Amino acid sequence: MSDMSGSSENLERRGKSPHSGPEARGDEPGDLPKQAWTLLFELMHAHMRNFPALAAEFELSPVQAHVVRQLGEGPLAMSTLANYLSCDASNVTGLVDRMEARGLVERRSSEQDRRVKMLVLTEQGVALRERLLERLAEPPELIASLSDDDLRALRDIMRRALRPQ
Repeated sequence: MSDMSGSSENLERRGKSPHSGPEARGDEPGDLPKQAWTLLFELMHAHMRNFPALAAEFELSPVQAHVVRQLGEGPLAMSTLANYLSCDASNVTGLVDRMEARGLVERRSSEQDRRVKMLVLTEQGVALRERLLERLAEPPELIASLSDDDLRALRDIMRRALRPQ
């Protein structure tokens, strides 16, 4: 893993606060985007540390939870899922076997190429996905406790950042 020398944790280790001084104010040319991105990354990373426990609430592994989330966007070839998960197709087979045994997904032959197996959520899988997404949408306390003005500003900034180019 790469060293994020600008991260809060690393700055604190070196005796610097990540939230004060010229680094935090973005006084150095070009530092502000890097700092904003670093802080956003740290926020998401800290929140995602809870993801295994959240997935376990639904009796899913973290990888299964990612699959359920991804499959809600429509049928997905098993090979595409393997690429998404950065793993070998043989690993996906076992993963899908377990999810299929729970009644969450089913394999279907592709209409274009019957050799290609497509994954789709079952009704039970769709219902679980809805509950999972609802749970994922619950903001961490530090976000939920921001003022309405700050929340609106953050929401609007994130919308602009996510807008397709």
